[in-house]
Amino acid sequence: MNTRIWKTAVLTGLSVALGIAGGYWFSQQRINAMPDAAAEQSPKMQDERKVLYWYDPMVPQQKFDKPGKSPFMDMQLVPQYADGATTGGAISIDPGLTQNLGLRLATVTHGVFTSSLDVVGVLAFNERDVAVIQTRTAGFVERVYAHAPGDVLKANAPLADILVPEWAAAQEEFLALKRNGDAGLLAAARQRMRLTGMPATLITQVERSGKVQPILTLTSPISGVLQELDVRTGMTVAAGETLARVNGLSSVWLAVAVPESQTGSIIVGQTVEARFAAFPGTVLSGTVSAILPETNVDSRTVRVRVELPNPDGRLRPGLSAQVRLNHTTEHSVLWVPSEAVIRTGRRTLVMLVEDAGRYHPVEVQVGQENDGKTAILKGLQEGQQVVSSGQFLLDSEASLKGIVASTLEMPASPTAASALHEAEGQIVEINSKDVTLAHGPFKTLGMPGMTMTFALANPALMQGLQSGDKVRVSVSQTDDGLRVERLEKLGGQP
Repeated sequence: MNTRIWKTAVLTGLSVALGIAGGYWFSQQRINAMPDAAAEQSPKMQDERKVLYWYDPMVPQQKFDKPGKSPFMDMQLVPQYADGATTGGAISIDPGLTQNLGLRLATVTHGVFTSSLDVVGVLAFNERDVAVIQTRTAGFVERVYAHAPGDVLKANAPLADILVPEWAAAQEEFLALKRNGDAGLLAAARQRMRLTGMPATLITQVERSGKVQPILTLTSPISGVLQELDVRTGMTVAAGETLARVNGLSSVWLAVAVPESQTGSIIVGQTVEARFAAFPGTVLSGTVSAILPETNVDSRTVRVRVELPNPDGRLRPGLSAQVRLNHTTEHSVLWVPSEAVIRTGRRTLVMLVEDAGRYHPVEVQVGQENDGKTAILKGLQEGQQVVSSGQFLLDSEASLKGIVASTLEMPASPTAASALHEAEGQIVEINSKDVTLAHGPFKTLGMPGMTMTFALANPALMQGLQSGDKVRVSVSQTDDGLRVERLEKLGGQP
């Protein structure tokens, strides 16, 4: 009984395997049965096309000057024509097999391209909103109010009382002259009080009350966090000594680490959305205020500074946030689904639909990628159709047939005016071979400001320039990186 069951199972498995193999053979026969456009051409038309060379599709770098059999593989050499086509200019597939092969098509679309980048940020103090409290004259600390570093203060909050003996003598002299009524001497005494560092409000108070006021109360000029308080009761203070430091909280900085590969799409002024775990469901809006010039060598990220308003003071430095940086292109661009793009490592391709059942590989230049869409900078036109699913099968078939992808036209000269990118900066170091610049952003490259070294296209560019000069720089893109083509000193410099 067990032997019969085992035999039945073996026979069933063999039947299924033979069915699958037969189906695959039948599909291949239908694909290969479709005539090529080039094969349909008459011998006369093929003879009229100029052949540049012959090659083996499996070893395309090796070229031959006449047809024949490949020395590497058991196959015939393929001609490469002057118009860029081969004997198999396109892949032909029976339209009835399109669905069976899982081919899906997408249309090249023209429109505004919106991208977003999700990163993590940490809140920090706004270092531009800082108040430093110093003494304007020497004295003695009479009283320190009950504050400590970390306290949140309101504007004009008292910090300490300073006794200034020099002020007492100047005020007594002023009051004595006021009683005598000599206007000239009275003006001179008032000026002396100003020169001792006495605030105008205190001079007015002395003049109105007629009493000596030798005590100066130091207050916080802004509301914020008390960062430092270096004063104690009974201590002696000197003129100009820093006693306290206050950081404002009306706005805060959000420090964001952006991967260097994404910094080209970040610009100053673009909108940012921030979400904090401390405030679930709340989305705060801010703007990019600065792209810092230094790259973290360990994480390969660039720090981006975002400024967030904080009118109620609930945002405190140290809080972390999920940050989304939104960017919308100023001009409409072409785009295709990202799944339609084939990246070989050396170039980027798509499978272009020529007509029903015919496909051809085309090289493209891609731009930003976001939300399943990739911008196409060169190689396609609006309304064309590309294969978005199953394109790798077609690409493999094209390689086996020796079909060469249509290539992009490269600019005749990298130094053409349209290929130059300009920015302003300051020379850090310069010699006959290269120049180190602290430059601003190259907007046409999407490159933020930073300090880096560029090769000089001509040693003569360094003439008349030295470290510290502010310049306008024009660079071009080469295989070895950015190269300086023009370097002009900005006007107004000696």
